[in-house]
Amino acid sequence: MIAADPSYAVATDGLTRRFGSVLAVDGVSLAVRPGEIFGLLGPDGAGKTTVFRMLAAVLTPTSGTALIAGMDIRTGEEDVKAHLGYMPQAFSLWADLTVLENLRFIADAYGVPRDQIAPRLDRLLGFSRLAPFGTRRAEFLSGGMKQKLALAASLIHEPAILLLDEPTTGVDPVSRREFWQILGELNAAGMTVVVATPYMDEAERCSRVALIHHGRILGVDTPQAMKSRLQGVVVEVLASPRRAALAAARTVPGVRQATVFGHALHVVVADAALQSALRQALEAAGVAVERLQVIEASLEDVFVSLMARSASDEHGDQ
Repeated sequence: MIAADPSYAVATDGLTRRFGSVLAVDGVSLAVRPGEIFGLLGPDGAGKTTVFRMLAAVLTPTSGTALIAGMDIRTGEEDVKAHLGYMPQAFSLWADLTVLENLRFIADAYGVPRDQIAPRLDRLLGFSRLAPFGTRRAEFLSGGMKQKLALAASLIHEPAILLLDEPTTGVDPVSRREFWQILGELNAAGMTVVVATPYMDEAERCSRVALIHHGRILGVDTPQAMKSRLQGVVVEVLASPRRAALAAARTVPGVRQATVFGHALHVVVADAALQSALRQALEAAGVAVERLQVIEASLEDVFVSLMARSASDEHGDQ
């Protein structure tokens, strides 16, 4: 039983949450090792935020259990919060307070000793690149700067574990890159980071990742190991009209899945030798093929495959 092992930084066993008749999180069992950057990857509505709210002891599970640094979220709520830095998805600090005022307020709320507040603020402002903006009110910060302020606030009490719920959603690409640089520095210093994200490129930065869909965990492993286990070969197809190309690709024997990826299609085939048959089927359907080549599988390819398999299993159970 995972959650009975206090050696993990975060451990859940059968964690479940219902909202009336809606099953938002369905028996999630995870084990996060100390010092990892662990990603919870899934689309909107997959259950990521509900999992994080339970881990942060702000939402009580319907059933199941979880340990944070060996402490039960049900019985050790205050101890859990002392060891945990939690950054919710929505900006939750005070817009009419300055950067420094927000951080001082959070420090007081956590009971940080007065003689430690100033040095911690100096360190966090420098670390988050917010030092030049200490007197700026939060409402006048950019989206990326607000996220850095929220991160600094979650670190003021020096937690061992950091929970970040979609920290870069809606943030510009430069700020996203800077934010992940900061996370890398925190992790290099020994902090355990657990991050929920809908972005495949961010999941690639994690030590390990759990794929979640409809409240269920579809798989857990390193990004590279997940990609290596995809059953089949991925062929990237750039062709037009795209809808006709997608329909034609799905008729070819040996094609396991075909999905739209940006301006291209990703077609998973049983063997690379099927490229010729795939091209013939596309051209026979009147599709103009600009490019057709084997590429390395992405996490998104794996996710689509696992979602399809999960849907098939659910249908088979009915």
